[in-house]
Amino acid sequence: MTLTVERPNSAPRGGQELDADVGRLVVSCVDGPGIVSRISTFLHRHGANIVQSDQYSTGAVGGRFFQRIEFHLPGLATRLAKLERDFASEVAHDLGADFRLREAAAATRVAIFVSRYDHCLLDLLWRARRGELPMRIVQVVSNHSDLAADVTSFGVPFQHIPVTKQTKPEAEQRQLDLLRGRVDLVVLARYMQILSGDFLDRVGVPVINIHHSFLPAFAGAGPYERAKKRGVKLIGATAHYATEDLDEGPIIEQDVVRVSHHADVAELTRRGADIERTVLARATQWHCEDRVLVDGNTTIVF
Repeated sequence: MTLTVERPNSAPRGGQELDADVGRLVVSCVDGPGIVSRISTFLHRHGANIVQSDQYSTGAVGGRFFQRIEFHLPGLATRLAKLERDFASEVAHDLGADFRLREAAAATRVAIFVSRYDHCLLDLLWRARRGELPMRIVQVVSNHSDLAADVTSFGVPFQHIPVTKQTKPEAEQRQLDLLRGRVDLVVLARYMQILSGDFLDRVGVPVINIHHSFLPAFAGAGPYERAKKRGVKLIGATAHYATEDLDEGPIIEQDVVRVSHHADVAELTRRGADIERTVLARATQWHCEDRVLVDGNTTIVF
């Protein structure tokens, strides 16, 4: 099985263009002897030089093998399609492997869904504009119009699609129509709507979500108020892939910060917002750099 990302605008890293001749190969399959040799031999035979390689196995016998490789190959753009076909037939077929093969400089096309909280959205827009994230934000979608001016000031299209319980199927269809063929990833930057299983099945790309660390103890409205009453000592955030099971998808990144009894609800909320945006930015960056490989309901992050 193969998944090739289109070659949109190149993705800057730290404000600098990536080498157009650097490719990235991500492989997962049942572990066994000789896999690393077969992959490296294939790349060598096609004239590629491996510049970085990470691998992990969940078990020496019957486990799953995961590998992420970056390599240099002159003229990669014109050779990529053939390289992918050859890898599928010469390596992946025999291994029963899933793989992704693409140019490292290809920016991931991202749509951001948001409601009224702006901290994660504005952080991603700012980081993308500075070239800190290897992605191109092609669309922002919101069920409220509050953030339209903020988004358009970054030169990013904003689409207001209201959602109610009665209109949710129609709203999700509008969202799907808007995104079709345009995106490689959807990021929920505090989008306060539950995406249906039908939407997740049909959108055709991964969806990353962010939420505070109080779940499941303080689910629902007012989590910081209830956390203050319980005297919590840690505040954190979790970024994960969205699935039909609410907030139970494979976890990509988490982080925490200590708090004390001195912090009031406003301070807890502010510190929670700080850690939400940094965790979401890291998870989004790692996904766009092909560092996250899913293994059932967990992840391997290189």
